[in-house]
Amino acid sequence: MREGIHPDYRPVVFRDRAADHAFLTRSTMTSERTIEWEDGRTYPVVDVETSNVSHPFYTGTARVLDTAGRVERFERRYGKDGA
Repeated sequence: MREGIHPDYRPVVFRDRAADHAFLTRSTMTSERTIEWEDGRTYPVVDVETSNVSHPFYTGTARVLDTAGRVERFERRYGKDGA
């Protein structure tokens, strides 16, 4: 890799404010705000809208659309041949 062209890759805390959940990982994201982590060190913190803790797909609260039922209802209402 060429020197001086890549951003710093360092530990960063991502915090999901909606679910009150935070996790430490490595990233190139920057932030002016910091947080003291469980290990006693201070890391930059980035607030996120959703994470695996609050996203409906991961929590199992996602709604599945009943497209087959909608098609059948349309065909009953307007007929299969479209006439």
